[in-house]
Amino acid sequence: QVQLVESGGGLVQAGASLRLSCAPSGRSFTTYTVGWFRQAPGKGREFVAAITWRDGIPYYSDSVKDRFTVSRDYAKNRVDLQMNDLRPDDTAVYYCAAGPGLFDARGYDSWGQGTQVSVSA
Repeated sequence: QVQLVESGGGLVQAGASLRLSCAPSGRSFTTYTVGWFRQAPGKGREFVAAITWRDGIPYYSDSVKDRFTVSRDYAKNRVDLQMNDLRPDDTAVYYCAAGPGLFDARGYDSWGQGTQVSVSA
């Protein structure tokens, strides 16, 4: 298993942008899929976006499809989530995950520690 580290969260106002990054610790990405999930207080873990490491095919939830972009950088062994036009309901802890899964969190076997994204109105 690989260890994952997220970064880039913060406190912003509605309409602002943030870029989150996910990188493995100790080795390069070799997993089939890198996913992004988020969890708001009192709610379950929600799928946000994913990308296949090998082919770079992106996937998005309907709630973020027109605002977020997921990408991968081979040279830096990193996956980014560019979040534009942030809204208060985007507030959550964001996690990256790696493994053979896609939309279901149970399909991933490596997780980061999470990074807080807070959006004020």
